[in-house]
Amino acid sequence: MILCIAFICLQGCSKNDNSENKEKGGKDKKIHIVTTFYPMYEFTRNIAGNMADVELLIPSNVEPHDWEPSPKDMLKIQNANVLVYNSKFLETWVPNIQKSLGNKGPQYVEASKGIHLMKGVAEEDSTAKNKQTQMDPHVWLSPALAQKEVTNITQTLVKVDPKNKNYYENNSKTYLQELEKLDKAYRTALQNVKKREIITQHAAFGYLARTYHLTQVPIAGLSPDQEPSPAKLGELKKFAKSHNLKVIYYEEVASPKVAKTLANEIGAKIEVLNTLEGLSKKDQEKGLDYITEMEENLKSLEKTLNE
Repeated sequence: MILCIAFICLQGCSKNDNSENKEKGGKDKKIHIVTTFYPMYEFTRNIAGNMADVELLIPSNVEPHDWEPSPKDMLKIQNANVLVYNSKFLETWVPNIQKSLGNKGPQYVEASKGIHLMKGVAEEDSTAKNKQTQMDPHVWLSPALAQKEVTNITQTLVKVDPKNKNYYENNSKTYLQELEKLDKAYRTALQNVKKREIITQHAAFGYLARTYHLTQVPIAGLSPDQEPSPAKLGELKKFAKSHNLKVIYYEEVASPKVAKTLANEIGAKIEVLNTLEGLSKKDQEKGLDYITEMEENLKSLEKTLNE
């Protein structure tokens, strides 16, 4: 319903038609790029540099899994040259926007395109027997896979704004080197840890775990708001005790209620493992970014897994 209302609003209220907006890619004007949530913004910003205007669509304090665009957001998307999103399995509203806007929309970049996605438990009913599955979209939490996303974004920016091809490709190369260094740090630090299991509030770290040979044991499924059944909590309690796990991880954007419940049951502590789904402007002004936060995640993992 929201998308339908937004589409009507766009058709009746927009003062600029598509051809006028696309002049942003002309000789003297920067292209306008809308990105969905923080990792997409950060990756794109590092590639685009000063040659494009990059805008963040979803506020940093909002959990992106259940977010949907307002009519105002729809107008931003229509007027952009490029929309960068992670996956139709996270930004589930994107296919509807593509259909609604048709050829009046921007160029779309599905940053996870070409990455083999894993199945993840999406939700669980009260009997803990009937489970629905969907594809896990959290690829950006593996520095190795983040490199593929950066490459996909770069290719589209070059296509949309070919006059700045060398600039984008050079920026991309520099940023990819930083991600390669981060990936190497993860591989080195986690290669010989004493434990390989982590309990997380929701199933966001499957790709990180797969890349660095860890085992993620999530309390909830792909959405952090899911409430686990008593049976599930009982299983996790046994697992944590049998593997001597003393830390339950949660993420800052979501409520730690579920993680605290399990931690209290087993006498564990809770710590943040950042999903990077949001990073406040205040933190960004302090110099924090994807690289620094993933480095903090690594420090926490290395400490916990060697206790």
